[in-house]
Amino acid sequence: MSKFLKGTIILMAAAFITRILGFVNRIVVARFIGEEGVGLFMMAFPTLILVITMTQIGLPVAISKNVAEAEAKGDIRKVKRILVVSLTTTLLLSVIFTPALILLAPYLTETLFTDDRIYYPLVAIAPIIPIVAISSVIRGYFQGRQNMKPSAISQVIEQVVRITLIAVLTKTFLPYGIEYAAAAAMAASVLGELASLLYLFASFKIRKKFKIRKNFFKSIKDGRQTFSELMSVALPATGSRMIGSIAWFFEPIVVAHSLAIAGVAASVATKQYGSLTGYALPLLFLPSFVTLSLSQSLVPAISEANSNKNFSLIEHRLQQALRFCLITGGISVVILYIYAKPLMQIMYGSESGAAFLMIMAPFFLFYYYQGPLQAVLQALNLARAAMINSLVGAVVKTAVIFILASQPAFGIHGAALGIVTGFMLVTLLHFMTILKYIPMTIYLRDYAKIILVLAASGLWGHYSFMALFTDEGLIWRLLFGVISTTVIYTGLSIALKLIVKEDLARVPFIRKFIV
Repeated sequence: MSKFLKGTIILMAAAFITRILGFVNRIVVARFIGEEGVGLFMMAFPTLILVITMTQIGLPVAISKNVAEAEAKGDIRKVKRILVVSLTTTLLLSVIFTPALILLAPYLTETLFTDDRIYYPLVAIAPIIPIVAISSVIRGYFQGRQNMKPSAISQVIEQVVRITLIAVLTKTFLPYGIEYAAAAAMAASVLGELASLLYLFASFKIRKKFKIRKNFFKSIKDGRQTFSELMSVALPATGSRMIGSIAWFFEPIVVAHSLAIAGVAASVATKQYGSLTGYALPLLFLPSFVTLSLSQSLVPAISEANSNKNFSLIEHRLQQALRFCLITGGISVVILYIYAKPLMQIMYGSESGAAFLMIMAPFFLFYYYQGPLQAVLQALNLARAAMINSLVGAVVKTAVIFILASQPAFGIHGAALGIVTGFMLVTLLHFMTILKYIPMTIYLRDYAKIILVLAASGLWGHYSFMALFTDEGLIWRLLFGVISTTVIYTGLSIALKLIVKEDLARVPFIRKFIV
């Protein structure tokens, strides 16, 4: 098995476990602090992501790419310079932005948001910035070496620690008010990230082939060329992330003010936004553990192939990634659309997010494609094009949200439509950009097959839930429906050769049964 596939499978397994643990975390939070508390949490969270993006300035991608190239040449000294320069840069920026977020929190709360209770979650999450800054550098180093295990295990550790603390902290602070409970949930995230960093640091110390502290300042002084090389990748890459982070930062602000125009009260708007972003979107983002894993593995793999001018391998890697996304995303779309109401009822004790699932699920296949496409653009030194595509998508998304959400006929559903509009546009622009540089075959027959599989498994799923075992409890009906729909979907995919024997042979625990 190639490093690319092995690394991808490791990341996919860890990301899947992380997402499942993340759901447990969200269920606990939702049960303790409800839609309103989740709304406060989710309104504050985009501000943190914006600050982290400014702190990292795209360095994780640049580190991964440059370390991969330096490792290919056996240049250990350059690998050390990359780490020293990256750590120095991110730490200096975190020293600036962490106190800045704390000091600006009152202003952000009073002038931009319509709910002043967001102040407490904003302040509680600020200490995570320097922790994430250091973690991202170490993760970039391991990914550049195509060693995905430390990054994967650290993600699991983070979620386990967070879940362990989340129930205790939210229950302790809930009597003081919903805003304090939301802040406690943020504090649990900080401690989880700290535990993850400690593991990454220990793994790095064991595996590194050089001493970071030896001649540290000399490495900084000699690192001007390395800094320039990192920035040539990092700045265009952070442009795309920055645009996305800024758009996400303004998203709850635009939604809140648009709903106010539509006549929705601030507390109700907070609950509705919590239902959309805290209940529905996490379910829709679940299959992106495949996207995330593929994206992290693609950057060094495509960078290596591009440095050797092996364009056929680049296309092969990308086609592999897109097919993984299509198959795994397809079954997720069917299940989330057909079983939206029972899923919401069982997980959160409320069906309020089901309408968002049904509106957005059919369009999320575009989102599952977006990550690998953007990773390829970055690896091909086309990060500037990716940034422009992201800018166009962000502007259109924000405009659609404002136009639709401010209309009483749409309300919060207009925000959902705006979000999927942005996803679709950016994905299509990324794909068109890649086609200009890499000749690719578009297998239209495969897309026709997947539409047939989606329709057939969806019809079965609806019938099985509505007509079979109706006397059983909701959990058993849902479990049977999901399992039977997955079996039908997988069987049809194999019958129509969307999944072939070679694909199954790459999965370790299946290989022994088919070889």
